[in-house]
Amino acid sequence: MIEKRMRWGIATLLCLLLLGITPVAAADSSGAATLAEDPFAPVNFTWVLICAFLVMLMQAGFAMVETGFTRAKNAVNIMMKNLMDFSLGSLAYWAVGFGLMFGTASGITGLILGLDGFFLVGESYDVSTIELWFFQMVFCATAATIVSGAMAERTKFSTYMMYSVIISALIYPIYGHWVWGGGWLMASDFMVALGGGYGVLDFAGSGVVHAIGGFVALAGALVLGPRIGKYRKDGTPVAIPGHSMTLAMLGIFILWFGWFGFNPGSTLAATELRISIIAANTCLAAAAGAVTTMFITWWRFGKPDASMAGNGVLGGLVAITAPCAWVSPPAAVLIGIIAGFVVYLGVWVMDWKFHIDDPVGAVSVHGFNGLWGLLALGLFADGTYGVYTTEGPMVAGLLFGNAGFFAVQLIDAAVVFIWAFGLGYIMFRILDRAVGIRETPQEEVDGLDIGEHGVAAYPNFVLTEPAIDGEIP
Repeated sequence: MIEKRMRWGIATLLCLLLLGITPVAAADSSGAATLAEDPFAPVNFTWVLICAFLVMLMQAGFAMVETGFTRAKNAVNIMMKNLMDFSLGSLAYWAVGFGLMFGTASGITGLILGLDGFFLVGESYDVSTIELWFFQMVFCATAATIVSGAMAERTKFSTYMMYSVIISALIYPIYGHWVWGGGWLMASDFMVALGGGYGVLDFAGSGVVHAIGGFVALAGALVLGPRIGKYRKDGTPVAIPGHSMTLAMLGIFILWFGWFGFNPGSTLAATELRISIIAANTCLAAAAGAVTTMFITWWRFGKPDASMAGNGVLGGLVAITAPCAWVSPPAAVLIGIIAGFVVYLGVWVMDWKFHIDDPVGAVSVHGFNGLWGLLALGLFADGTYGVYTTEGPMVAGLLFGNAGFFAVQLIDAAVVFIWAFGLGYIMFRILDRAVGIRETPQEEVDGLDIGEHGVAAYPNFVLTEPAIDGEIP
């Protein structure tokens, strides 16, 4: 039965590909018309694509952080999940996701989702459209791979691949349409009037990318349950150290570097000279997050904790991603400092109060700080830069006289949580009932590398662990 379904699926995919190969009218597939209309097009295309390549490099950063923060017996599994997030995500976003996110539709339908642009054929077989697709595709893959860390060390690989397709094809693109594709959060009359001339804003994706990934991760970790040995009977969390802080910290640096494609690249034009301020804000918020978490752990435990400082970097980066173009450098530092506190308190609440096992701190870094980034934009936008360009209305927040815009961002924070966590929870519950999402206890104890992939990451070493003193969930 499974083989029969696979044959039907392959046949359907081949038919769709043949339809896509069939010559059809295209907007500007050579680029000649675009170049004739805009002499700066080559500069801007080069800028956007180089930034997209940097964002793709962030996949390596995520893979290293997640692998380093988890145990050696699961390293191959983590790497494979990150590889498939990008590979499956690219195809799902090409086939379905991009059309839902940036496609057009009339009336109320257009405020909810797009209905064209699927498979990048027809009018979408166009240099400008495909430039946008590539840039947005690497963002989509980033949102998908955030979930891997929170569900690490106990998730079935086959089920994880199903999740990766669903988030890339549906969950990320539909919310993305609401904020970036002309949807209701961005363009409805009510939101624009409340915001003072513009609706929800999110420059590079604190909400669209990171909160989506972070709260789907929360749903996945909740449905999965904790790793064997993570909590004692009284609920006390047990530390399960990762196997390589070297890998983890190298991943942090790669992510920090890649973020300079993420944030400045979201101008979509090298001619938007605000990129200098965006880059500075990105760096300062990350540095402030790192220093803040370092001092918190130094004060709390007597020693500065490297893993928390690394997550402080990421928390600062996530928080500044939405407001990076609309705030000043001092505001970016303050945003990063608060992000450091959010990371530390988020990890503590997840472990000690909710008893939700998140091996890498993904929910705190991406979910909680994704919300903080949306609210920080509503607070600190200083009215010196317009809506995504130098033209149009200047964006100001609550501290600069625009309380309505803060209300808009607050609505967005609620919507992204409900959408990502709600759909994520429903999706994982359905997958759990249909095919199961958790490995057997024996495979979890032995490690997913051998059980799932038949190979060890470190075959020349004997893998040993301290005795587990937690409880089997």
